[in-house]
Amino acid sequence: MTNQPKIALVTGATRGIGLATTRQLAQAGVHVLLAGRSIATAAQAAQALQSEGLSVEPLALDVTVPASIAAAAAHVQSTYGRLDILVNNAGVLLDAMDRKPSEQSLQVWRETFDTNVFALVEVTQAFLPLLKAAAAGRIVNLSSQLASFGLHTDPASPIYDFKLPAYNASKSVVNAWTVHLAHELRGTPLKVNAVHPGYVMTDMNGGNGEIDAEAGAKTSVAMALLDDSGPSGSFTHLGKALPW
Repeated sequence: MTNQPKIALVTGATRGIGLATTRQLAQAGVHVLLAGRSIATAAQAAQALQSEGLSVEPLALDVTVPASIAAAAAHVQSTYGRLDILVNNAGVLLDAMDRKPSEQSLQVWRETFDTNVFALVEVTQAFLPLLKAAAAGRIVNLSSQLASFGLHTDPASPIYDFKLPAYNASKSVVNAWTVHLAHELRGTPLKVNAVHPGYVMTDMNGGNGEIDAEAGAKTSVAMALLDDSGPSGSFTHLGKALPW
């Protein structure tokens, strides 16, 4: 029993940071459930990693559909009875780059929060019993330095003039949820942390960025594989604490 591999679930894992996170966790000996909205797309991505000799399994999971979340949780329960790692990677950036904060539509706000906040909370709630059934569960919430009030209010910071209010605020809420859940789980083996992956070249960023997805996945993987001495309720990038 003690030699069983850890089981991880990565949401939004068919491309970009999620796919790279899946690869790196599997390379570390973790059996990874590669989750995507389309089982066909997830299966294709999983097959590519399986061809590298990695232990990866596709999973249909649309984080915005309650029935899909419930079905995925039921599958993990019946198949494994536990979940060691949950990486809440799925997210959207919908703000119009050419509009001021006051000009972003309410539809953009609603759709952003539906995926980046409400779906993340619902997925976490659905899998929390399985994480508690593991020896030492780990929850990693993908945030962004754009969530930081400290950086947004510092004229010397690199993001001072980068205002995407719906996205930025949604990630600030993710940070708040991380702190609250970590407080609830204090004194247990379960740890929950928020991470900034870096400015990653992904489709979400329109191909812009400073690092590739493999580099962007490193913080998520490190927090997913934390030992018992690691932090909980933190907001970090490559081991460095970021200002809330």
